[in-house]
Amino acid sequence: MKSRRPVIISPDTVPDGASCMPQLGPGQDPITVYTEGDELFEAMLAAICGAQQQICLEAYILAADAVGRRFTEALAERAGAGVEVRVMVDALGSFLCFPRRLERSLRRSGVKVRRFHRWRWREPWRYNRRDHRKLLVVDGREVFLGGFNIHQNGSRSVYGEGRWRDTHVRITGVLAAQAETLFDAFWRGDRHRQPVETLGTGSVLLSNHTRACRQRLRCILLAMFADARATLFLTTPYFVPDHRIRQGLRSAAKRGVDVRLLVPRISDVRLARWAANAVYAELLEAGVKVYEYLPRLLHAKTVVADGSFALLGTANLDYRSLFLNYELVLASRDSVLCNALQDQFETDMRESAEVQLEHWRRRHWVMRLAEGVAWGVRRWL
Repeated sequence: MKSRRPVIISPDTVPDGASCMPQLGPGQDPITVYTEGDELFEAMLAAICGAQQQICLEAYILAADAVGRRFTEALAERAGAGVEVRVMVDALGSFLCFPRRLERSLRRSGVKVRRFHRWRWREPWRYNRRDHRKLLVVDGREVFLGGFNIHQNGSRSVYGEGRWRDTHVRITGVLAAQAETLFDAFWRGDRHRQPVETLGTGSVLLSNHTRACRQRLRCILLAMFADARATLFLTTPYFVPDHRIRQGLRSAAKRGVDVRLLVPRISDVRLARWAANAVYAELLEAGVKVYEYLPRLLHAKTVVADGSFALLGTANLDYRSLFLNYELVLASRDSVLCNALQDQFETDMRESAEVQLEHWRRRHWVMRLAEGVAWGVRRWL
């Protein structure tokens, strides 16, 4: 299979949305969509190497492997050239792959490094709340965000044909400056900063925790489900929805919306896959179509409603992303971007197997038992 080229997006006029939706105006800043890690990593490294003032990198996983080393070397070189370089990695996500010696090496080069929510005996529960955001901002002029971690699993040249299937975007202009502001706030400990939504860009960056709403992304998802009239296409690697998310999907399907859910057949977290399996039956009975992606591990996180409103970013459709972790999502009403994501969804669907209700009802009792166990611990996955 040939590598897919990045898609160049030019924002279009954006109609007003429902009251719960961001109110977005006409856009002007181009967006590039990446579905192959090698192309994304080259673009990110080129941006880093061209930095003149500041680099802000936020990563759930920054690995000391063939891909991660290229990034740390480029960051160290820029810091040595006088560029301000700040790196924040999640303490748990990068626990086994970002060694202390690499951190010390970066610090000696002038890079400022922080591990988000290190373990503390006096505050053990904070370790469960993770920085799941993947963000690179260079000179306040270009920003990269999405589902790709910085490790070899996303690289075809290193990992091979089995590399993870993911989605990321590059944005320039106003949103890049906005992303830099969000990073600065997070670096200072302000976990609830929310940008002004009416930007005239056709898109806005959203976090899932704000001072006004502790479940911002969940509220937007429920509004999308309620407002959808024709189609609702969701891609997520970890599908462990709460009652209201499941209810929203069922309601949309019952009123005639073509609701399609794309999840992986292959998963790196088996318990999460079993927990997802536990809710297939109720969704299928309501008319939701469920597809399992077959070729490799699916890690992309996108939602497209009626081909006119899309979410793309770091948030999964599970308890951890919607209630616990810190996430960052691009919300957009740009028609070209929405069409590109919908086309990608349909491409992925052709490489997937649809889950049939009658066949699903006949699954082995051992699988049902595993699903019950996984569902019991769903809030901790």
